[in-house]
Amino acid sequence: MTEKSIADMRVHYLSELFDMDNCSENPFEQFNTWFNQARQAQLPEPNAMTLATATSSGIPSARIVLLKEFSEQGFVFFTNYNSHKGRELSENPNAALVFAWIELFRQVRIEGKVEKISPSESEKYFQSRPRGSQIGAWVSPQSSVINSRSVIEEKQQQLEAEYHNEAVLPLPPFWGGYLLIPQRIEFWQGRENRLHDRILFSRADAGWQRDRLAP
Repeated sequence: MTEKSIADMRVHYLSELFDMDNCSENPFEQFNTWFNQARQAQLPEPNAMTLATATSSGIPSARIVLLKEFSEQGFVFFTNYNSHKGRELSENPNAALVFAWIELFRQVRIEGKVEKISPSESEKYFQSRPRGSQIGAWVSPQSSVINSRSVIEEKQQQLEAEYHNEAVLPLPPFWGGYLLIPQRIEFWQGRENRLHDRILFSRADAGWQRDRLAP
């Protein structure tokens, strides 16, 4: 039996209708509903999201990061400020997030501007992380070229020895959280015959405008 070509690979989506009647008027409430359903379905890392950034000249890049908090203020993630994404966000604060819950035939796209959260908020989260993750944040010059893995392993050993009597490590000055403040949030539900349901929330003066988009 021959394998199908990539062009012939497809899944038939048989989800229920998603429209204005069963979509919240508040995009954060709708996100919370879908996020909790992804958790209840025991999907692997339902808080994994694609973060897309770009340089000041518009050259894009994307990678997977983890959502660590969300509220009506926006969506929070953490990273090294000197990383590739950190450098791009410093010169161009426009960014996008994508959650792909494939098993539920759902996707959420979020676009907006990003700003750093306060050092105290970053420190609170940093010191809640496992000790190994705290050390990892300190020792890795994220996105920089290194000669070998031994470079970071030696730094790891040094730091473990330096802080062996400490319960937590201090917050690195080059590490912390970002808040993406959304301007647009789109909810996508896969449907039969590729006639998908898409509802877009756009920020308006009086709150949020809802529109149905063609698939």
